[in-house]
Amino acid sequence: MSVVGRVLAVFDAFSPQRPVLTLSELSRRAGLPLSTTHRIVGALTEHGALERDADGGYRVGLRLWEIASLAPHGAPLRDSALPFLEDLYEATHQNVQLAVLDGTDVVYVERIAGREAIRIRSRVGGRMPPHATGVGLVLLAHAAPETQERVLAGPLTRYSPKTLVDPTRLRRVLADVRRDGFVLSDGQIEPDAVSVAAPVRGADDTVVAAISIVVPAQGTDPWTLVPAVRAAAHGISRTLGAPRAVSQPHEPGERSHPRDRPSAKPESRRSAGRGRPRS
Repeated sequence: MSVVGRVLAVFDAFSPQRPVLTLSELSRRAGLPLSTTHRIVGALTEHGALERDADGGYRVGLRLWEIASLAPHGAPLRDSALPFLEDLYEATHQNVQLAVLDGTDVVYVERIAGREAIRIRSRVGGRMPPHATGVGLVLLAHAAPETQERVLAGPLTRYSPKTLVDPTRLRRVLADVRRDGFVLSDGQIEPDAVSVAAPVRGADDTVVAAISIVVPAQGTDPWTLVPAVRAAAHGISRTLGAPRAVSQPHEPGERSHPRDRPSAKPESRRSAGRGRPRS
């Protein structure tokens, strides 16, 4: 294993459940000899990438956060999106999220939630598979074909009875997302939660992020949130300089709530994890 690989193994030893580790725990969880771990941890602590507490435990240091904030999907994206996310939060006081795609994982860059919001698994800095989340479906729909194929090849983890684990159906849902400009992900992770998500475009008009609102499945009509989520995504895209957002007040293909369409019928409502997919 290279020096960089050993350093990353030390960082990978930490988790939300184990944010503080002793030297011996770091050695065991990183799969490195104790002497090697001691040398790496000492250097990382000296440079502020790790911090040591009074009890001798180690945690990730602030220096690492400073470096991470320079990533293109870090602070600049978050700062551009935050005013729009706050507006969405004020409309529902539920979970509002901003996420990006890293390889075949969804990484959450920001999340706002109130005390009364429905409990969900996501956290800032956390990772989730794209096939089972609203933001993930949006990001996967606009990802490179090879990335889509890696995800579709599986395994596709099932989190609830509604999780999309059929590759054929997932392909149809991704096509719907590209056409419609949003997705409703119903109960794929938490059976009692629905996510409404839309894409955010960057200065070259490619999708660089996705935003979502996650609300309780009971007592909420998620379709009423679609215009607000799409408008927020459009506003963030405009702030980032996306030509499509700058030149068009509304994205092509924007669809009204089914109730607003004269011929709409209840069975016309389709979402990931709810009802039959559109063919």
